[in-house]
Formats: sequence, C-alpha cells, structure tokens
Amino acid sequence: MANGTRTTVEHRLDAEGADPLLLAGVNDRNMQELARIFGIRVVMRGDHLILSGELERLEEAVPLTQHLIELSRLRAPFDASDVARMAEDFRRRGGEAPAAEEAQLRIALPGTRKVIVPKSAGQAGYLASIQENDVVIGIGPAGTGKTYLAVAAAVNALYRKRVKRIILARPAVEAGENLGFLPGDLQEKVDPYLRPLYDALEDMMPAERVARALEERTIEIAPLAYMRGRTLSDAFVILDEAQNATTAQMKMFLTRLGLNSRVVITGDKTQIDLPKPADSGLLQVEQILQGIEGIAFVYLDGADVIRHRLVKDIIRAYAEADEDAAGGPGSGQGNESGNPKGSGLGGAGSAAGGEASPPLSDTNGERV
Repeated sequence: MANGTRTTVEHRLDAEGADPLLLAGVNDRNMQELARIFGIRVVMRGDHLILSGELERLEEAVPLTQHLIELSRLRAPFDASDVARMAEDFRRRGGEAPAAEEAQLRIALPGTRKVIVPKSAGQAGYLASIQENDVVIGIGPAGTGKTYLAVAAAVNALYRKRVKRIILARPAVEAGENLGFLPGDLQEKVDPYLRPLYDALEDMMPAERVARALEERTIEIAPLAYMRGRTLSDAFVILDEAQNATTAQMKMFLTRLGLNSRVVITGDKTQIDLPKPADSGLLQVEQILQGIEGIAFVYLDGADVIRHRLVKDIIRAYAEADEDAAGGPGSGQGNESGNPKGSGLGGAGSAAGGEASPPLSDTNGERV
C-alpha cells in the first residue's frame, strides 16, 4: 500500500518445521532485533513469518530471515546478539547465505544436549580448518572463540572415539602482574593459569564427567613446560595463549606430535606478556611454517567477536591507538585481526602490561 512517497509491501516466509521458541527468541527478542536492524515489521502467524516494510529493506531482510528459519529447523540456538552479528555478516557477503558446508559445521555434544555452531564466517573457516588439517594455528583478538571452538572440536573428537585423550596446555605466564609466591602444591600453583580451559570443558561436559576424565587422565590440563620429553599420540592437543610461549617452547611443543593426533594452537599477538615480545614462539611459527601442507593458519578479527557487543568496539579502539603510537596504519601490530604485516619478528607484537615479574620457579623457561 502507498504511504506518502513510500510503498509498504508484505512478504510471507514458510517456517514449517522451525522451532518457534528458538526462532522468536525469549520474549520475541530475535524478531524485535530483526525488525530493528532492517526497519521492518515482523509477525509470526502459525507456520509463517510475515515481513512488511519498504521493498528495499525487505530485499535485505529476507535472506537473513530465511537463514534464521533454517537454523531453528536444525535446532541450532541463537539469540538477539547473534541475529545482529549474522546481519553484519550477510551485508559483508552481499546478501548471500553461508555456504552449505558452513551450515554443516555444527557440533552436537551428548550429555549436555548442547549444540555448538560457528557464529561468523571466520569461525566457520576455523572449524573447517580443524577438521581438515593436523595442525591449525588460530590467531585473533579476545572473544573470537579460538579456545572455545577448539575445545568443542576436541570434546567432539573424544566422544566420537577419533582420539583417546585430550591434552590442554597453556604457558604459565603472568599477565603484566607480579603475583608473588603462590601457596599450595604444584597443581594449586598452576590452576589459576589453567582455569579458562576448565571453564570451557565444564560448559560442554557434565561436571561429573569432567572430574572422572581428569582423574582417569582421559583429559589432561597442564602447563606447557611439562610437555617436554613426551610423544602425544591418539590425542587432540590444544596450546592456548600461545603468544606467551617462547620460541624454544613452541618448537618443543610442535615436535611432540605423534600418530593420529591433531594440534590446535591459539593466540593473540596483541597480548604478549613475555619480557621481550620478539621472543614469542607464535610470531616465529607464523614466519617459518606458512605453506607447509597439513598446517593451516586461520586469522580471526573483530567481526568474529562473540562476547558483549562493546568488546568489538574496545578491540577496535585499542587497535587504532596502537596504530597511532606506531606512526600510522601498517606499522607493527596495529590491526585487530593480528594478520602479519611487514617482515621479521621484531615489529610483530607488543608487551601487555610492561616487563613481566621474575619467575616463581623456572622449568624450561616457563613461570609456574
């Protein structure tokens, strides 16, 4: 119908088979977000979703709405923040839906009935690389799901008996703070550094299953220094916070790879806490391992951030500040995705929080 100089049209989409609660969201927030983003009206009537608004806006909204219907048919959960993220992703793609292969990259975890799906094109590429390569190195800012998706892939591989155990490692490096002497035995000393890995596991497995797997050593969480001398076969191995591994530690870790094992290395080059950032093993492997068959580098950026909506803006603000401090774009480590710029290792990272404190105890160059 005509409304002044504007014409309002109506478009009906078949939503048969879709979970109405998943599609609409809590208190219809998904539909409200869809209406807000595109400036249209969205109404659910029976097995149909009715969009009404200006023709140009509907042409933008229909592909995303159809994708949301498909996700709800697959029982893949999403919320209003995911709707906003997917809308941005669709705009970058020129209105094209994700490829069919991306839609299949969903991990259904038994026990918790949790379904984990990539929430951006970057995350989909990351999961696809983990499936296709023996060694994957994921580089990107905080909040892009590097560790979470890697742990999900590891738990899925364990459930499907593709591997016999999961090994999660982290360098025990203080993030710009001097924690001083930590009381307790070795496990109690290193647990604070490894807590994010426990958190990810407990979100994907029942608590009693996690405790039993840790006791039986089906799942092992340890400081990176304790990988020396081992051969890791039939295992899914994750090295988290790899920007804080030294070059010697990184070489030691990569050469632990045994038969039927997969390795995922994650890191953020903008958060190096080593006394000398140029000593980061993550920076070195980025320079020397490119192009080797079976090793994939995946770069995530601000578009892949899945935490609070402000995190993306905060990351962008810090990236711009780093560029200004380095003398403009293209100098050093100024981009939020962490893609390599320039040559050599010296200009590829910056210390976070100044010089690190003396080690609590020194094992293979790692503070524990």
